[in-house]
Parts: sequence; C-alpha cells; structure tokens
Amino acid sequence: MPETSDFSLDAAVAGGIRCMLMRGGTSKGAYFLAEDLPADTATRNDLLLRIMGTPDPRQIDGVGGAHSLTSKVAIVSRSAEPDADVDYLFLQLGVDEPTVSDKQNCGNLLAGVGPFAVERGLVPAGPDTTRVRIRMVNSSSLATATFPTPGGVVDYRGDTAISGVPGTAAAVDLEFADTEGSITGSLLPTGQVRDVIDGIEVTCVDNGMPVVVARASDFGLTGYEPVAELGADEALRERIQSLRLQAGKLMGLGDVSAASVPKTTLVAPPREGGLICTRTFIPIRPHTSIGVLGAVTVATALLMEDAVGHDLAVIPPPGSPMKVEHPTGTFEVGVELDTSATPPRVRRSSLVRTARKLFDGTVFPYAW
Repeated sequence: MPETSDFSLDAAVAGGIRCMLMRGGTSKGAYFLAEDLPADTATRNDLLLRIMGTPDPRQIDGVGGAHSLTSKVAIVSRSAEPDADVDYLFLQLGVDEPTVSDKQNCGNLLAGVGPFAVERGLVPAGPDTTRVRIRMVNSSSLATATFPTPGGVVDYRGDTAISGVPGTAAAVDLEFADTEGSITGSLLPTGQVRDVIDGIEVTCVDNGMPVVVARASDFGLTGYEPVAELGADEALRERIQSLRLQAGKLMGLGDVSAASVPKTTLVAPPREGGLICTRTFIPIRPHTSIGVLGAVTVATALLMEDAVGHDLAVIPPPGSPMKVEHPTGTFEVGVELDTSATPPRVRRSSLVRTARKLFDGTVFPYAW
C-alpha cells in the first residue's frame, strides 16, 4: 500500500486526519486511505491508538466504542494486483490495552470497503450496481463486493436486515476466493479433523478465520446461555484461554497469548431452524453474535462428517444457505465444500452483509 513518508504528530493533532466512520455488518470502524496515514508502521499504530482513544476501557478520548467490535480500522488503497481493484488492511485495536493486530481479517468491516472505495474515488461507480474486487492484505485472500449505486452514487438505503443491527439497509453481497487456510495455510491446520485438548474434542479449521470448534456440552454448558452470563464466568474464560493457547501451537500460529486468533466457538443443536447454535469468544470475551469469516469457517467445519459438532448440525440441501444461530439472531452463509478430496477443498464461500456511512470528515488524535 502506498503511504506518505513524512508525518508530524503535531500537525495531525492540529489539522486532523481524513476519516470515514462506517458500520460494516455488526462492527463499526474508522476507514482511512493509506496515503493519509504515516508510512512507518509503529508511527501509524501510535496515531491510530490516539484516534481510537486506546488505552482506556471507555475510549472516552477517541472515536472507539469501548468494545472490540467498535475498535477497528480499515486501511484502503488502489491495488497493484491485476485481479484486485483495492487493497484492504484490517487492524484490530485494543480497548484498555494499547495493542494493534493485523493477524486476522474482518469480514464485517469488509462490507464497507467497496462503498468506501467508491466514495473516495478509487473505483468508478456503475450506473446501477458496482462490483469491487478486494484483496484482503492480512491473508492475501480475494473478495468481491457487489452493492447498489443508482445513478453512480452509493445508496446505503435498502430492505435487507441482519441480526444484531436495527433497521434495514442495502445489501452488500460478498463472495470469497482463496480463504481456505487464510492465516494458517491449510483448511485443517493440525492435519486432522479432530484433536483433543484438555480432554475436550475440538476441530481446528481455517476458512477465512482460524477457529477452534468444540461442543458447549463438553464445557458443562447448554450452548444457549446469554452473553452476560458467559462473560461473568471466570472459570470458563480460563478454560477457553487454555484451549486456544494450545490450539494456536497445534495450528502453527505459535504463542497466541497476545493475539486475537484463533477464535473459539462452542456449538449446540440449533433452536431456530438453523444449521447450528453458536457461542463465540474473541478471544476469551463472548461475542454478542459471531464474526463474518468465523461463521463461514464454523459452517465449513460442520460440513465435514467427522468434525466436532457435525452430529449436532442440521445440514440443509446442497446449494441452500446455512443459518448460523448466535446470541442475537442468525447469520446466513453459503459454503460449497468438496468432501471427496483429502483434505476437503472449499469450492465457494459467500454471504450478505450491510454497511452504512456514519460520518465523513476529519478526526483529531489526542496529544497527551
């Protein structure tokens, strides 16, 4: 990504940085052009922490929303790759800890990248709809976003509803390529469909997001507990952390104690006519729903007959969307898996999200 080489914090504090705040899916983040940020990674990260208001559990002195789902950044630029229009780098910023991680993708903020690219003039808008090819820098995977641009202008209004977001908005259709083994290099990074960690059977899988899938019942849970109840269970957090630390090594990720991946998803039989019911932790804090690529990855795992949770799932007919149930609703994804291959191969992954521009202007980092 091309970036400016000269940067002055004093100038940024005084004059601000061009920024667009957007809701992407069930997340919210600050979107920047790469050229508007400093070239040096450490300097850039320090600036973004100041903009977000980190470290502070309330993020009161920045634009962060005091939650990992609202402490996110998307950095976008024209792509030099022939099969992509733009490059998208996702950064997960800590809330009460001054951390900046590029170790994962974010499929929620991805929903806003295409509209942002059109708004910033990186991609010309079509007369009715626009298709933007996006290289996800974190994993070098490709995604294509299609969204309405009537009259050559992005229209965020529509009648598509997604769980976890009030009201409706325009649909953003997302199709993925090359997400298999996005971070670990393999769909089954341990080389097995099942592993045992701390006496718990798990399936470690990566189709856009490294995820550890385990049965909720093996943790003494129903899998239908409210998020607040799970979040208050300190013993559960310790078990989840132990599980993912060991899984991280098995998946080739090394020491993940300071990383947000792998995610852990506990599964139970569906109750709302879906594929499966889930409770996800990021990395040990319970998610109010489930991440975009996390949902894709969990659905992928459950299509494998020997995977943990396959026996709990209600698999729809081939070609039908799969509804992944989560604490605030359902998440509809599409996955086509070639199970005749060893290991299985992902043919296609897709989903529908929505996005909305919240503000476009100048953000001022704190100087203290």
